[in-house]
Amino acid sequence: MDQQANPNYALAELDKQTMLHPVTSIAALEADGPQMFGKASGVRIAGPLGHDVIDFGAGLWCVNVGYGRQELADAAASAMRDLSYYHLFGGASNEPAVRLADEILTLFHEQAGAGHLSKVFFGTSGSDANDTAYKLVRYYNNLRGKPEKKKFLARAGAYHGLTYAAGGLTGIPAYHKAFDLPQEGVHHLTCPHHFRFADAGETEDNFCDRLIAELERTIEHEGAETIAAMIAEPIMGTGGVLIPPRRYLERVQALLRKNDILFIADEVITGFGRLGSWFGTGHYGLRPDIVTLAKGVTSAYFPLSATVISEDIFETLRDASAEHGPVMHGFTYSGHPVGCSVALENLALMKRENIVANAAEMGDHLLRRLREKAGDHPFVGDIRGEGLMAAVEFVADKAERRFFRLPQGAHRVVARHCLQQGVAMRPLPFIEVVSFSPPLSINPAEIDEGVDAFVRGLEAATPELVKLAADVA
Repeated sequence: MDQQANPNYALAELDKQTMLHPVTSIAALEADGPQMFGKASGVRIAGPLGHDVIDFGAGLWCVNVGYGRQELADAAASAMRDLSYYHLFGGASNEPAVRLADEILTLFHEQAGAGHLSKVFFGTSGSDANDTAYKLVRYYNNLRGKPEKKKFLARAGAYHGLTYAAGGLTGIPAYHKAFDLPQEGVHHLTCPHHFRFADAGETEDNFCDRLIAELERTIEHEGAETIAAMIAEPIMGTGGVLIPPRRYLERVQALLRKNDILFIADEVITGFGRLGSWFGTGHYGLRPDIVTLAKGVTSAYFPLSATVISEDIFETLRDASAEHGPVMHGFTYSGHPVGCSVALENLALMKRENIVANAAEMGDHLLRRLREKAGDHPFVGDIRGEGLMAAVEFVADKAERRFFRLPQGAHRVVARHCLQQGVAMRPLPFIEVVSFSPPLSINPAEIDEGVDAFVRGLEAATPELVKLAADVA
């Protein structure tokens, strides 16, 4: 490679020599080098091919208000000057953390009808939020004299993070390989995605009945007295933007309540406007015992997460405190004053600019444009979405409902061509899907531009898709 012809050459080589990347093939990185991204503003980011691209991924579902917002930079700078850091251990506190906890609970109470949610624990990532939930559920059952209730239910295709507990709860095999996951006591149920996993001729309602029957059998077989909780994303993100069947979540919750099993809503992606509602909890009328949050709370301008618990759980923790002592769980950066200050300004900005309403309106526009432009493509099997969380699922044969094999990477071929055409999107790891989750601040013209680039990329990829489809005929 000519270093003079590629000014990123030295930096790319330094990357290969010094970094272990998350969720990256080491062999591919050593062969091809990293993709270097640069300065970003709004919905655009300097791409690795020397031109700006529209980011149809909002990073990893998270840059909700767009890149380069001066208000958030100013909030961070001001907070660093005032109180650059202090911890929350041993009852220590700071004003931004207190204000943010109150704001999150107020949003849940007023925007999601979840007045039963009572306390907020802060961390730094969605993974640690779910590990916190995992630990608190076990702690809660020990405190109330039910130490046998330790098992967790999750779903195939779920993504809950990559720390130890969260990695096991995740239901995507690629994340388990060679990591000794999932851990003992985690049971994955059928993925609730009708298009891909329904039996031939099975209606959505019948598919839902089958899933609920499976949950009933699992509870009966394992014993309700041994099952602590079930964790579920309102819409499964990394699994493929998988929208639940009608009444599925409602029926799941009813079964869990009947059997004294806690319900954890993983809203790391769906929280803070992604669905065109403040939370999936309100969007689907849920009443979770625990909600986990991250990503959109700061629009990814600062690492911050939250685990929100019900008053019932908190009462058990409080009543046992005198006997059991402190809740011995926490992180150095829990309630970081800079992160909490950024989050407060981010949420205020979202309100001022009606970002959640914009997500609902632009989500309808995105879905309509995708269906108009790509719905008839021979390798597009399904186009779906809710708010600014959408997906295109590829099939080898639409008429026969024959799917590509995942190792073929059909969706990765499409994503590679799309980047060349000016739009960055993510090929997901569970099934052959590319996701669309742009910043919630996006406007119609930017959506149209991004969809047009996607269509050009899809057309450029079609000859390769034809060859891949022939291999699964």
